[in-house]
Amino acid sequence: MQYPDRVSYAPLHFGETDWQTEHLRGDLYEYDPHKTGIRLQDVHIMRVAPMDENGYFNFGINNACMLGWCKAHKVIVEVNKNMPVALGGARESIHVSKIDYIVEGDHEPLFELPNIEASDVEKKIAEHVFKYLYDGCCIQLGIGGMPNTLGHMIAQSDLKNLSGHTEMLVDAFMEMELSGRLNNSRKDIDRWKTVYTFALGSKKLYDWIHNNPALASYNVGYANNFNVIKSINDFVSINSAIEVDLMGQVNAESNGFQQISGNGGMLDFVLGSFWSKGGKSFICIPSTYTLPDGTMISRVVPFFKPGTSVTVPRQTTQFIATEYGCVNLKLSPLWMRAEKLISIAHPDFRDDLIKEAEKNNIWRRSNKIA
Repeated sequence: MQYPDRVSYAPLHFGETDWQTEHLRGDLYEYDPHKTGIRLQDVHIMRVAPMDENGYFNFGINNACMLGWCKAHKVIVEVNKNMPVALGGARESIHVSKIDYIVEGDHEPLFELPNIEASDVEKKIAEHVFKYLYDGCCIQLGIGGMPNTLGHMIAQSDLKNLSGHTEMLVDAFMEMELSGRLNNSRKDIDRWKTVYTFALGSKKLYDWIHNNPALASYNVGYANNFNVIKSINDFVSINSAIEVDLMGQVNAESNGFQQISGNGGMLDFVLGSFWSKGGKSFICIPSTYTLPDGTMISRVVPFFKPGTSVTVPRQTTQFIATEYGCVNLKLSPLWMRAEKLISIAHPDFRDDLIKEAEKNNIWRRSNKIA
């Protein structure tokens, strides 16, 4: 039996959650507990690495806002021997004196992301973005096959002295560092360290994290902080999305009113990287997707369906890349945005997109599509 009314999505910048949970701000914490049976601040349970000789339990692959949640009235930890010890950074562990109950778990293996071979489309998109990378830049990769593909390409390239600062640590960062491409030697802050707030990948990645001094596990309030990101020169943010409309609005989380994913920290990094000296942000989208019945649908759309979330507003979007090219939307008026985005849409949909642009007065007679 399913209970869809028991789960509701709360829109929030991921970078804010650390601060919000610590200070318990907002109506979320002031509701009548009789309506739901429990208040959010009553109990917090989390999986941790075994206690060290100093009495600390390390949060392992998920720092994020764990310490903030530990303001709960009851704090419970489940010990798992497979959890790597992730060195900080900051706020990566909790002392036994702050814990009410310790549960000895079954020590099951940690969840691993499946290793999926990149598609030809993902490889092509990665090639377009790769042209904008250069020695010494600091890289953030979002979730998805395309950002990982780009990381693999970097590991096999001639680039050097790269840095890493990211929300999610994935196998690609490990490959870049082990190949010698990424060493954090030119970083403005946290020099010699790759910063992240949680990790998701293979067992090899988790083993690499364990007691690795080249990594710094930080709370999300630091890793995703706009002021921190923009203070790192040459910051390059690379993320995936679901669709983009002709005005440059980006949806990375919903299908109409149906929530597919959280908004995460994409906007934090899109904003921060643009304000970084020499920085850039890229949002990567395959031009189409295919329904189970074989129908091909464009991901470049004239407008979003009702209820669709706007993860990145049009005034914030910088580079959009598909397998057909990469365009910069900054400073572009609406008619130019439409032209640029249609130029990287799938050729089968360009005529229809032009018609919709004309209908909505964001197309000029002088517009041309290469």
